[in-house]
Amino acid sequence: MTQLHGRKKTPVTLLAASIALALQAVAMPAFAQTAGGTADDGVEETATAGDATQLEVVRVTGYRASVEKALDIKRGEAGVVDAIVAEDIGKFPDLNLAESLQRIPGVVITREGGEGRNISVRGLGPDFTRVRINGMEALSTVGGSDGAGGTNRGRGFDFNVFASDLFSQLIVRKTASAEVEEGSLGATVDLRTSRPFDYDGFTMAASWQAAYEDASESISPRLAGLVSNTWADGRVGALVSFAISERKGVEEGTGTVRWANGPSNGNFNASSPFAAARGANVFHPRFPRYTLIEHDQQRTGVTASLQFKPTDRTTLSLDGLYSKIDAKRDERYIEAYSFSRGGTGKPETIVRDGEIRDGALVYGVFDDVDLRAESRHDEWSTVFKQLSLEAEHRFTSDFRMSGRVGSSRSEHGNPVQATIMMDKLNVDGYSYDYRNDPYKPVFNYGVDPTDPAGWTLSTIRLRQNYVENNFDSGQIDFDWSLSPGFRLKGGVLAKDYSFGSREFRRGANEAIVPSFPNGSTIVPTDFVSLARLSGLAGAPGTWVVPDFNKIASLFGIYSNEGTFTQTQFAASTRGVEEEDRGAYLQGEFSTDLGSIPFSGNFGVRHVRTSQSSTGIASASGTPIPTTVSREYSDTLPSMNLVAEVAPDFLIRLGAAKVMSRPGLGSLTPGVTVNISGSARAVSGGNPLLDPIRATTADLGFEWYFDEGAMLGVGLFYKDIDSFIQNTRETRTFASSGLPASLLDGTGVSVNEDFVFSVPINTPGGELMGFEANYTQPFTFLSGIWQDFGVQLNYTYVDSQIQYLTSTGANAQKTDLTGLSKHAWNATVFYEGERFSGRVSATNRDDYLIQVPGTEVGFDSAGNGVHGQTGTTTIDASVRWKLTDQFEVTLEGINLTNVAQESWVANPALQLPLEYSQTGRQYLVGLRYKF
Repeated sequence: MTQLHGRKKTPVTLLAASIALALQAVAMPAFAQTAGGTADDGVEETATAGDATQLEVVRVTGYRASVEKALDIKRGEAGVVDAIVAEDIGKFPDLNLAESLQRIPGVVITREGGEGRNISVRGLGPDFTRVRINGMEALSTVGGSDGAGGTNRGRGFDFNVFASDLFSQLIVRKTASAEVEEGSLGATVDLRTSRPFDYDGFTMAASWQAAYEDASESISPRLAGLVSNTWADGRVGALVSFAISERKGVEEGTGTVRWANGPSNGNFNASSPFAAARGANVFHPRFPRYTLIEHDQQRTGVTASLQFKPTDRTTLSLDGLYSKIDAKRDERYIEAYSFSRGGTGKPETIVRDGEIRDGALVYGVFDDVDLRAESRHDEWSTVFKQLSLEAEHRFTSDFRMSGRVGSSRSEHGNPVQATIMMDKLNVDGYSYDYRNDPYKPVFNYGVDPTDPAGWTLSTIRLRQNYVENNFDSGQIDFDWSLSPGFRLKGGVLAKDYSFGSREFRRGANEAIVPSFPNGSTIVPTDFVSLARLSGLAGAPGTWVVPDFNKIASLFGIYSNEGTFTQTQFAASTRGVEEEDRGAYLQGEFSTDLGSIPFSGNFGVRHVRTSQSSTGIASASGTPIPTTVSREYSDTLPSMNLVAEVAPDFLIRLGAAKVMSRPGLGSLTPGVTVNISGSARAVSGGNPLLDPIRATTADLGFEWYFDEGAMLGVGLFYKDIDSFIQNTRETRTFASSGLPASLLDGTGVSVNEDFVFSVPINTPGGELMGFEANYTQPFTFLSGIWQDFGVQLNYTYVDSQIQYLTSTGANAQKTDLTGLSKHAWNATVFYEGERFSGRVSATNRDDYLIQVPGTEVGFDSAGNGVHGQTGTTTIDASVRWKLTDQFEVTLEGINLTNVAQESWVANPALQLPLEYSQTGRQYLVGLRYKF
């Protein structure tokens, strides 16, 4: 046997000690200054001739400069906007784009493997948020573990494809305006890479970091750099930047997968205390198990930009972005899978002892239990490419035009996704115990789980996944100043989007396994290895798993031949093409209402969407490629008003109609048509879904009471016309838009009624909430304290969406999935002449991930849900400027080692689903700027 892991915990002291020592170092000169010393406090004194007058020039640098630039952007916009800005080259505040965005009010994130992946804005999930890179809509997707939703085949943007070092600015647009294209209910996120005209002449910067993961006890490098220059008196410029990083992370956890009625597949021993409970509605875990997942990632990103200014009136910009993430993931489990199936063909599972709490068997001792140990190996990559050309020309001082053309491609490939399973059957004395901590159960397997003898090779599962997302865009805009207080903007946009998904599976042959050289399916002991947890309570934390590489090599499981042949999986083989043609007209004004400066914009955007959905339908068991086309139009008015009712005090009002196109998975015409006697049924997707439309309103109050300081409150309301849910309804086949050829040879007419189990537009609901935002550097204090500052924000969101059961009946009316009612962020920062640092805490409340839940019999009225426990994460960073060119950095991520917990609940009961923890990360680095 080969031991895979044996790790120990590292104490969280390094970062705290560094902060304390650094603060002590900067406090001494500051103390000397307040006591009459002459320490430099970051204020330069410039003397005129004869020193008659002295002018103070305050230099704002570091994180504080980033905050001030972001507030300048926020204040200057007509709509509700928040921004994050890198104050200098390659100094983005966070390592991960999603984790930077979570600092913005109303933005929360989901993580995978300890890294931010998706965002939700004001309670609306990733599918409702559009992302633009350098002004062009884009979509990047990656693969994930089954617990994290697997391969992304939706419209949600996966931010972990990119290193934050590649970007200089993030802007989150929370209100709509006519000039920003449609497609978002939550927000439009603008990501911007650097350009040479952003800098003066030659500029170069480089950084190196070593990242330590305490869960895996591994050290990985991160490199980033940028070179930029301009020539010909600033008329020609070129820039190149790069970012390279590696990461080796570990997740440790437990899971149940789901809970089911029971023990419906087992017996109560007549002599046990559960004899009277025979047939009662008692729940048990379907797959009680330990989980160990290892992540190995390499990320490479490059940006390039050329700018040309042939005249003072014309600017041309050519921008390119390339990013690639390569990943390997190894998952290892040990589970009791008897609880997930009936006892046909084997002795039924016997309950010898146990304890029932609130209708759930939270502790039990069992006989005739089947054990399973799994090894799964994934290899996947995502390549993102974007190329865009932008031109702007001022015909006169009052009229200018601009144009942009470009394309982006995201190609995800998961050519290796293989799982090898081995079983040990009919074990007596197995027990699980969820009584002490439901997320850290104690398992006793009835046998030694580290004994490699007696395991039978049972399953070899093979799958492949491929997803492509492509955008080709072109637009022309004009900007015409008709008078000193009024501008007219307009433009046209043509955008072609295509999505393609393919999956291949071994399918029905998964349970066909070859024999080992000795002629048996019993796994030889030298084909078994050990998996070990180090951070979870419970016994045991070590178990045997199939040695994946040895077995895969012995049997040639990747040959795609014989029983290992993989065939197309129809449900995931689908595509969507959209041609969006839009035009807008927008007026911008600036005037005075009495003594009150009053400005804003109003306009309308009209867009026509031509949509074609493809999939593989199954009729009478025959796969039939199917395409359904449709077209719809939207007219979307919008308005944003700003009144400065007092110096530095703004009131904002915004209103708009918005739309978001249906999820890609819901649009597939890859349905299954079943006709049996008088029964007629269709299940699958619905290519005729309408977009999700809403009417929105925002009211905000912002007080910019000092340089780099702001106090704000914002109220928002969204009336969502409809939501999309899977449900059941009866209607004619002709009304589905599916081709009549699917009924060929059945003798059934398209005018006959069918029962459709498909996604439909269901009643929507209201979403409302408010945000509070406070930012202030403590410049009003003296000594060292004037270099401190804080950022605080809080968001409350509530919604009422009517959910339906699978039969179409009303279930519960509750929050949107992905919505956290409460979320807050708090950052304390220090910015001295040589030393700077910050500590940030980010919190989001519990949220729902599935409504209704899928537990059999859990709640027949549809009131069961799946949810995720809220988290509070704490990060910190310090920087020490050794010289004007060199600085040392130290960062800590997830310092409290917060875990991810999901659960299933009905009004009377909550039970665990999945639990995982990924450990802390520490990064030490060196940065150089010329």
